[in-house]
Amino acid sequence: MKNLEIAKIFYNMAAYLEMMDIKFKPEAYERAARAIETMPQDIAEVDLENIPGVGKHIAQKIKEYLETGKIREYEKLKKQTPIKIEELVAVEGIGPKRVKILYKNLGIKNIKDLEKSAKAGKIRNLEGFGEKTEKNILKGIEFVKAFQGRILLGNALPIAKYLEQKLSNLKQVQKITYAGSLRRMQETIGDVDLLVSSDEPGPIIEYFCSIPDIVKVWGKGPTKASIRIRAGFDIDIRVVKPESWGSALQYFTGSKEHNIALRRIAIVKKLKLNEYGLFRKNKRIAGQTEEEIYQTLGLEYIPPEIRQNSGELENKLPNLIDYQDIKGDLQIHTDWSDGTASLEQMVKAAGKLNYKYIVITDHAGYLSKIQNGLDKNRLFKQMSEIDKLKTKLKILKGVEVNITKDGKIDLKDDILAKLDWVVAGVHSHMKMGKKAMTQRIIKAMHNPYVDMIAHPTGRLLNKRPAYELDFEAIFKAAKNTNTYLEINASMDRLDLNSEMARKAIKAGLKLIINTDSHSVFGLEQMHLGIAQARRGWCEKKNIINTQDEFKIS
Repeated sequence: MKNLEIAKIFYNMAAYLEMMDIKFKPEAYERAARAIETMPQDIAEVDLENIPGVGKHIAQKIKEYLETGKIREYEKLKKQTPIKIEELVAVEGIGPKRVKILYKNLGIKNIKDLEKSAKAGKIRNLEGFGEKTEKNILKGIEFVKAFQGRILLGNALPIAKYLEQKLSNLKQVQKITYAGSLRRMQETIGDVDLLVSSDEPGPIIEYFCSIPDIVKVWGKGPTKASIRIRAGFDIDIRVVKPESWGSALQYFTGSKEHNIALRRIAIVKKLKLNEYGLFRKNKRIAGQTEEEIYQTLGLEYIPPEIRQNSGELENKLPNLIDYQDIKGDLQIHTDWSDGTASLEQMVKAAGKLNYKYIVITDHAGYLSKIQNGLDKNRLFKQMSEIDKLKTKLKILKGVEVNITKDGKIDLKDDILAKLDWVVAGVHSHMKMGKKAMTQRIIKAMHNPYVDMIAHPTGRLLNKRPAYELDFEAIFKAAKNTNTYLEINASMDRLDLNSEMARKAIKAGLKLIINTDSHSVFGLEQMHLGIAQARRGWCEKKNIINTQDEFKIS
């Protein structure tokens, strides 16, 4: 499954081309990358020209990579400009234009050069940078280094499922699933762990170590192996006996803290728990299923997402929201702004998910300048186009607007009043202090037309940290103004995080899970947001868009 590799190449090509001041092509490659990155299907098994955002020219590039493992144009760009573009643009505040300035003036080719120049105080003297920017660059480098080697959940999960499906076709495989932090649906993971139940591990290990796109076999034994794939991360496999399937699955799912606490409970009951089973005086009394492990220990079955030793072993468990409970998506973007698919295509894709309602929330106001968004006239034209659509799906007219530095909404109230749903978010001036940022968002909540605050902490996983907020004050203001907070399901956001989602529902708030999708495949990331809600102990009743009818209060 080469989706992730191709998406990375297209993101890099877009950055190279933008750095070289080539018009239009960067946007095309970026749109294609965004669509491909979120595809749950194997790109080799789909009709490329039917992917919204992928035209004939880019489809040819994908075919070239699938056939040869390379794209000649990309190889040429790398030779023309000997810069590790992926490393540099990963640092917050460094885009292709700045990469060009840094290379031209200081010969900076990679993150190591960038750090050296910043520490030496050389960047501050460049036009458009300054001392503050230089300090922010150093902070950005520290952040990137801290998360080096971490893979986004949304990138790892399709590959794990693809391998799970391939391996399940082997006659020797009785059961197979992924374990570890991936099964707990953590926001980022270190590697993928596959667990297999079988009495014949040999052929399974051999097949696993011969799958396409392996760059290195780290180790290979009778019942386990470890490989690295071209997508840039490791995958481990372990084969266990059927009688130990449940105990092994529980053990290798983790978390470490949960497992330690569980073993202590076993010890108190004079039992021994390990990956082979639950034992009393060396006799296995449970182990075939996870359920019987927990039941024998006198516990309810604990869903993997909340196995963090954060109260799940002491408290009554919540009735967690289910992955099928969402009835609509309240933040969707189309090619009217920076999406890859048309209004009609997004509506059709949402209908296939059996949603009852959606909201189209293309960018407008300040964001129309930076996200190819809507001015007043285009917004009203889009509203008219929505009215013309014939569908069973209820389509609400919305917009996503920026919260200005002083807390205002950058679209006039008389325009907002004509919309069904207004999403406001911070998209600029993200370095404000905790108090100022909190006041900024609270002021936006007091606008009578603002219904929801999008991606409330502004973070981008592995790239940009969350800005600091006084959440006690934010929760209080949200309750007083009847403003919803979002759990953004986009794989690079997952914002609110699970801790804040749990605190929000304890504070009496109701939340909304949205995909913030910019492609038809982005709509299918809803399960990532649901997983985040489950990790935050959210029940169906805590999430507004689990309702069959969406009524705006």
